[in-house]
Amino acid sequence: MSDAVQPTAAEVRAAAEAVKIALDRHLAAVERRSGDDDPAVYEAFNELAAAAEEYDELLYDRYDEVTPFEIPGSDDTLPPYTGPEEPNALSVLIRRDYAVVEPQRLLAQAQRVEAVEEDGATAAAGFDAASGTVHGALGVLFGEFEPDEIASRHKEFGLEEGDSTLWVTAADEPADPGEWLETPFEAIDPQRVVCRFDVSAVFDDELDEDELDDDLAPDSELDEDGDLEPLDADR
Repeated sequence: MSDAVQPTAAEVRAAAEAVKIALDRHLAAVERRSGDDDPAVYEAFNELAAAAEEYDELLYDRYDEVTPFEIPGSDDTLPPYTGPEEPNALSVLIRRDYAVVEPQRLLAQAQRVEAVEEDGATAAAGFDAASGTVHGALGVLFGEFEPDEIASRHKEFGLEEGDSTLWVTAADEPADPGEWLETPFEAIDPQRVVCRFDVSAVFDDELDEDELDDDLAPDSELDEDGDLEPLDADR
Protein backbone atom coordinates (compact mmCIF):
# COMPACT_ATOMS: atom_id res chain seq x y z
CA MET A 1 0.00 0.00 0.00
CA SER A 2 1.33 3.45 -0.89
CA ASP A 3 2.09 6.09 1.73
CA ALA A 4 -0.68 8.27 0.27
CA VAL A 5 -3.42 5.90 1.47
CA GLN A 6 -1.64 4.32 4.43
CA PRO A 7 -3.68 4.75 7.63
CA THR A 8 -2.25 6.96 10.35
CA ALA A 9 -1.31 5.74 13.79
CA ALA A 10 -4.27 7.70 15.15
CA GLU A 11 -6.65 5.86 12.81
CA VAL A 12 -5.30 2.50 13.96
CA ARG A 13 -5.70 3.49 17.61
CA ALA A 14 -9.23 4.74 16.96
CA ALA A 15 -10.07 1.36 15.38
CA ALA A 16 -8.63 -0.38 18.44
CA GLU A 17 -10.85 1.75 20.68
CA ALA A 18 -13.85 0.84 18.51
CA VAL A 19 -13.09 -2.85 19.11
CA LYS A 20 -13.00 -2.25 22.88
CA ILE A 21 -16.35 -0.47 22.75
CA ALA A 22 -17.85 -3.24 20.61
CA LEU A 23 -16.55 -5.86 23.04
CA ASP A 24 -18.23 -4.08 25.96
CA ARG A 25 -21.49 -3.77 24.02
CA HIS A 26 -21.42 -7.43 23.03
CA LEU A 27 -20.82 -8.55 26.62
CA ALA A 28 -23.59 -6.27 27.88
CA ALA A 29 -25.98 -7.68 25.25
CA VAL A 30 -25.08 -11.25 26.24
CA GLU A 31 -25.59 -10.46 29.93
CA ARG A 32 -29.05 -8.99 29.20
CA ARG A 33 -30.09 -11.58 26.62
CA SER A 34 -33.75 -12.55 26.69
CA GLY A 35 -33.26 -15.97 25.07
CA ASP A 36 -31.24 -18.02 22.59
CA ASP A 37 -32.37 -15.84 19.68
CA ASP A 38 -32.08 -12.36 21.18
CA PRO A 39 -31.68 -9.96 18.22
CA ALA A 40 -29.64 -7.55 20.39
CA VAL A 41 -26.95 -10.21 20.81
CA TYR A 42 -26.96 -10.93 17.08
CA GLU A 43 -26.59 -7.21 16.28
CA ALA A 44 -23.79 -6.79 18.84
CA PHE A 45 -21.99 -9.80 17.37
CA ASN A 46 -22.08 -8.29 13.89
CA GLU A 47 -20.85 -4.92 15.19
CA LEU A 48 -17.96 -6.62 16.99
CA ALA A 49 -17.08 -8.63 13.89
CA ALA A 50 -17.05 -5.49 11.74
CA ALA A 51 -14.95 -3.53 14.27
CA ALA A 52 -12.44 -6.38 14.61
CA GLU A 53 -12.13 -6.72 10.84
CA GLU A 54 -11.57 -2.96 10.42
CA TYR A 55 -8.89 -2.94 13.12
CA ASP A 56 -7.18 -5.96 11.63
CA GLU A 57 -6.99 -4.32 8.19
CA LEU A 58 -5.68 -0.99 9.49
CA LEU A 59 -3.15 -2.70 11.76
CA TYR A 60 -1.80 -4.67 8.82
CA ASP A 61 -1.72 -1.68 6.48
CA ARG A 62 0.10 0.49 9.00
CA TYR A 63 2.37 -1.95 10.85
CA ASP A 64 2.30 -5.17 8.77
CA GLU A 65 0.87 -7.00 11.80
CA VAL A 66 -2.24 -9.15 12.20
CA THR A 67 -4.62 -10.10 15.01
CA PRO A 68 -5.77 -13.58 16.12
CA PHE A 69 -9.39 -12.69 15.30
CA GLU A 70 -11.16 -14.91 12.77
CA ILE A 71 -14.74 -14.30 11.62
CA PRO A 72 -16.48 -17.45 10.25
CA GLY A 73 -17.43 -17.25 6.59
CA SER A 74 -15.63 -13.99 5.91
CA ASP A 75 -13.32 -12.87 3.10
CA ASP A 76 -11.57 -16.23 2.58
CA THR A 77 -14.80 -17.56 0.98
CA LEU A 78 -14.97 -14.75 -1.57
CA PRO A 79 -12.79 -13.66 -4.48
CA PRO A 80 -10.94 -10.31 -4.21
CA TYR A 81 -13.22 -7.30 -4.26
CA THR A 82 -13.15 -5.45 -7.58
CA GLY A 83 -16.18 -3.20 -7.17
CA PRO A 84 -16.22 0.59 -6.91
CA GLU A 85 -14.23 2.15 -4.07
CA GLU A 86 -17.14 4.51 -3.39
CA PRO A 87 -20.34 2.65 -4.34
CA ASN A 88 -23.27 4.79 -5.40
CA ALA A 89 -25.72 1.99 -4.58
CA LEU A 90 -25.82 -1.31 -2.75
CA SER A 91 -27.94 -4.43 -2.48
CA VAL A 92 -28.48 -6.47 0.68
CA LEU A 93 -29.21 -10.15 0.03
CA ILE A 94 -30.48 -12.25 2.91
CA ARG A 95 -31.25 -15.95 3.03
CA ARG A 96 -32.57 -17.67 6.15
CA ASP A 97 -33.53 -21.35 6.19
CA TYR A 98 -36.14 -22.82 8.52
CA ALA A 99 -37.60 -26.24 9.20
CA VAL A 100 -41.31 -26.53 10.02
CA VAL A 101 -41.09 -28.59 13.20
CA GLU A 102 -44.49 -27.81 14.74
CA PRO A 103 -47.09 -27.45 11.96
CA GLN A 104 -49.99 -27.11 14.42
CA ARG A 105 -48.32 -24.17 16.14
CA LEU A 106 -47.71 -22.59 12.74
CA LEU A 107 -51.36 -23.05 11.75
CA ALA A 108 -52.60 -21.69 15.08
CA GLN A 109 -50.53 -18.54 14.76
CA ALA A 110 -51.75 -17.92 11.21
CA GLN A 111 -55.35 -18.48 12.30
CA ARG A 112 -54.95 -15.88 15.05
CA VAL A 113 -53.80 -13.37 12.45
CA GLU A 114 -56.76 -14.14 10.21
CA ALA A 115 -59.17 -14.02 13.15
CA VAL A 116 -58.19 -10.40 13.72
CA GLU A 117 -58.40 -9.46 10.05
CA GLU A 118 -61.56 -11.32 9.05
CA ASP A 119 -65.09 -10.58 10.24
CA GLY A 120 -66.74 -12.72 12.87
CA ALA A 121 -68.62 -14.92 10.39
CA THR A 122 -65.45 -15.99 8.62
CA ALA A 123 -63.66 -16.53 11.92
CA ALA A 124 -66.44 -18.78 13.18
CA ALA A 125 -66.47 -20.84 10.00
CA GLY A 126 -63.43 -22.88 11.01
CA PHE A 127 -60.71 -20.96 9.19
CA ASP A 128 -61.18 -22.40 5.73
CA ALA A 129 -59.07 -19.53 4.37
CA ALA A 130 -55.34 -19.48 3.65
CA SER A 131 -54.35 -20.45 7.19
CA GLY A 132 -55.89 -23.91 6.79
CA THR A 133 -52.77 -25.33 5.12
CA VAL A 134 -49.10 -25.14 6.03
CA HIS A 135 -48.09 -23.30 2.87
CA GLY A 136 -51.07 -20.97 3.28
CA ALA A 137 -50.17 -20.32 6.92
CA LEU A 138 -46.63 -19.43 5.89
CA GLY A 139 -48.02 -16.91 3.42
CA VAL A 140 -50.20 -15.37 6.12
CA LEU A 141 -47.38 -15.04 8.65
CA PHE A 142 -44.75 -13.74 6.24
CA GLY A 143 -47.34 -11.30 4.92
CA GLU A 144 -48.09 -10.05 8.42
CA PHE A 145 -44.65 -9.98 10.05
CA GLU A 146 -41.30 -8.59 8.94
CA PRO A 147 -38.63 -11.26 8.25
CA ASP A 148 -36.51 -9.96 11.16
CA GLU A 149 -39.44 -10.38 13.54
CA ILE A 150 -40.04 -13.93 12.34
CA ALA A 151 -36.33 -14.64 12.83
CA SER A 152 -36.46 -13.42 16.43
CA ARG A 153 -39.76 -15.22 17.18
CA HIS A 154 -39.38 -18.31 14.99
CA LYS A 155 -40.06 -20.76 17.85
CA GLU A 156 -43.46 -19.13 18.43
CA PHE A 157 -44.31 -19.97 14.82
CA GLY A 158 -43.27 -23.62 15.05
CA LEU A 159 -40.06 -23.07 13.06
CA GLU A 160 -36.49 -24.17 13.65
CA GLU A 161 -33.57 -22.10 12.35
CA GLY A 162 -31.15 -23.47 9.78
CA ASP A 163 -28.27 -21.68 8.10
CA SER A 164 -28.49 -17.98 7.32
CA THR A 165 -26.35 -15.56 5.36
CA LEU A 166 -26.32 -11.85 4.60
CA TRP A 167 -24.40 -10.39 1.63
CA VAL A 168 -23.84 -6.70 0.96
CA THR A 169 -22.97 -6.01 -2.69
CA ALA A 170 -21.83 -2.75 -4.29
CA ALA A 171 -23.21 -1.22 -7.49
CA ASP A 172 -22.30 1.75 -9.66
CA GLU A 173 -25.89 2.93 -9.97
CA PRO A 174 -29.24 1.98 -8.41
CA ALA A 175 -31.27 -0.54 -10.39
CA ASP A 176 -34.28 0.66 -12.33
CA PRO A 177 -37.65 0.00 -10.66
CA GLY A 178 -38.76 -3.58 -11.29
CA GLU A 179 -35.53 -4.46 -13.13
CA TRP A 180 -34.56 -7.54 -11.14
CA LEU A 181 -37.82 -8.62 -9.50
CA GLU A 182 -38.28 -11.71 -11.67
CA THR A 183 -34.74 -13.02 -11.00
CA PRO A 184 -33.52 -11.29 -7.84
CA PHE A 185 -30.53 -13.53 -7.10
CA GLU A 186 -29.14 -14.45 -10.50
CA ALA A 187 -26.94 -11.46 -11.37
CA ILE A 188 -24.77 -11.34 -8.26
CA ASP A 189 -21.06 -10.76 -8.94
CA PRO A 190 -19.03 -12.30 -6.07
CA GLN A 191 -16.26 -9.78 -6.73
CA ARG A 192 -18.65 -6.96 -5.80
CA VAL A 193 -19.54 -8.40 -2.38
CA VAL A 194 -18.43 -5.82 0.17
CA CYS A 195 -18.96 -8.09 3.18
CA ARG A 196 -20.96 -11.11 4.30
CA PHE A 197 -22.07 -12.60 7.59
CA ASP A 198 -22.89 -16.30 7.96
CA VAL A 199 -24.60 -18.22 10.76
CA SER A 200 -24.50 -22.03 10.69
CA ALA A 201 -24.46 -24.97 13.06
CA VAL A 202 -21.35 -26.14 11.20
CA PHE A 203 -19.37 -23.49 13.08
CA ASP A 204 -20.59 -24.96 16.38
CA ASP A 205 -19.60 -28.44 15.17
CA GLU A 206 -16.08 -27.18 14.39
CA LEU A 207 -15.80 -25.70 17.88
CA ASP A 208 -17.01 -28.97 19.45
CA GLU A 209 -14.37 -30.93 17.50
CA ASP A 210 -11.64 -28.55 18.66
CA GLU A 211 -12.77 -28.92 22.27
CA LEU A 212 -12.76 -32.71 21.90
CA ASP A 213 -9.19 -32.63 20.56
CA ASP A 214 -8.12 -30.47 23.50
CA ASP A 215 -9.82 -32.78 26.01
CA LEU A 216 -8.17 -35.98 24.77
CA ALA A 217 -5.56 -37.13 27.27
CA PRO A 218 -2.07 -37.79 25.88
CA ASP A 219 -2.24 -41.43 27.01
CA SER A 220 -5.61 -42.23 25.41
CA GLU A 221 -7.23 -42.57 21.98
CA LEU A 222 -10.69 -43.11 20.49
CA ASP A 223 -11.82 -46.64 19.69
CA GLU A 224 -14.00 -47.55 16.69
CA ASP A 225 -17.15 -46.47 18.56
CA GLY A 226 -15.72 -43.06 19.42
CA ASP A 227 -15.03 -43.95 23.08
CA LEU A 228 -11.78 -43.26 24.86
CA GLU A 229 -9.51 -46.17 25.54
CA PRO A 230 -5.97 -46.17 27.01
CA LEU A 231 -3.04 -46.47 24.65
CA ASP A 232 -1.03 -49.68 24.73
CA ALA A 233 2.26 -48.81 26.38
CA ASP A 234 4.06 -51.45 24.26
CA ARG A 235 3.11 -49.83 20.92
